[in-house]
Amino acid sequence: MSAGPITETVTLSQAKELIRCLSHEQSVLLLSPPGVGKSDVVRQAAAEAGLECKSLLGTQIAPEDVSGVPRIIGERSVFCPPRVLLPENPQKFCLFLDELPACAPDVQKAFYSLLLERRIGEYDLPKDTWVVAAGNRAEDKALVRTISSALVNRVLILNVRIDVAEWLGWAQVNGVREDVVRFVEQNPEALLRPVPDKASPFSTPRAWASLSRALDLVGARGSLTGQLVRALAIGRVSEDDARRFAAVWMGTPAESVTLEEKLNWPLAHLELSVRSMKCLEAEGITTVGELVKRTEDELMEVRNFGETCLREVKAKLALHGLAIGMKLLR
Repeated sequence: MSAGPITETVTLSQAKELIRCLSHEQSVLLLSPPGVGKSDVVRQAAAEAGLECKSLLGTQIAPEDVSGVPRIIGERSVFCPPRVLLPENPQKFCLFLDELPACAPDVQKAFYSLLLERRIGEYDLPKDTWVVAAGNRAEDKALVRTISSALVNRVLILNVRIDVAEWLGWAQVNGVREDVVRFVEQNPEALLRPVPDKASPFSTPRAWASLSRALDLVGARGSLTGQLVRALAIGRVSEDDARRFAAVWMGTPAESVTLEEKLNWPLAHLELSVRSMKCLEAEGITTVGELVKRTEDELMEVRNFGETCLREVKAKLALHGLAIGMKLLR
């Protein structure tokens, strides 16, 4: 009785080593969820081998970008391949076919001889040139087309996985913020989350590195606050990870933030605008618990509290999983 297909995976560092061992003779295809670092590891491998890396993006090319366009030479029509695939300089290089699974079927077909024979029409690639491709899988909800069996049979497929310890080592060497590194170290499952059903930010190694850079850029201007940390995090990683990261950044361990503790927070914890704070304090609302007991209609009756304030309060409460009108206090 069959146990089903077996999928072996490799880490990014293993993939890089295999690229260096194989890709001068065999075309390699890296598959993984988005944001894992496939493109970076290909460029790193090429750089370490002293090879120029030339890229083609699968979603932005047509068949003629691979096979070339015809030119009359004497009495014959000869296809002239593009410079990126066949440079005048005959030295070997790394040809990186990014997002190969997203190519249209006719573009995939144009790659057949390139992937298997290292040939474009009647021209051969320089000896020992690397051919490496990368892309996402159908289950990643990315722009992916069906890969033809003919193409699959022309490449060596490596399924790439994320290794948390490996990423942490990379992050420390590449200047990722200490608070981001520490959060991922304490919450390793947050490094890579499943792709959500709807188009919204989700946690990947690339997303965490990008968030780190965003925090550095804002912090360099001296304006990094808890509110901005939450806003930046929610705009880059999964919502739950963003809230937990912001809570830790503000000195509140995320795992200890119970509903009761949230309701006991002073209103200032929400970092509302001056106008909203003055309106609520004038009404005697000084804690989050007192605020969420009110309905929208009750808040709209507060002096000078208009639609703008209501939208702000609802948004700030939502960052912590709370809402106006909660029936939680006895």
